Amino acid sequence: MRARGFTLIELLVVLAAIALLLGIAMPRYVEHVDRARETVLKQNLASMRDAIDKFHADRGRYPNDLAELVSERYLRAMPTDPLTERSDSWAAVPPSGGSAGPNGQLADVHSSAPGHARDGSAYASW
Repeated sequence: MRARGFTLIELLVVLAAIALLLGIAMPRYVEHVDRARETVLKQNLASMRDAIDKFHADRGRYPNDLAELVSERYLRAMPTDPLTERSDSWAAVPPSGGSAGPNGQLADVHSSAPGHARDGSAYASW
């Protein structure tokens, strides 16, 4: 009676085929994950900027920080920066004119993530 099973050569061929498929698929997967993070970042920035604009139109001043937008219900929750995976890493941009004073301290918001997007622009400039 002969024992049934796989030979070492058959196992090596199967492992080589799996490695080849992974070598082809992984770069595409990583590219799609990066593209998705950039899309989420753009959407989060757009929603925060929209909330800032609505706050300014309603109150006649800019908010003092992002937490004020959440507490006043212009945002449901503080969005997470998908690149830093933190919600407290947003870079606040004060209103033009230097000091904020009674007009608020947050006229715009940017990501504080280091690095560049696929199009070559810096994340911090978005």
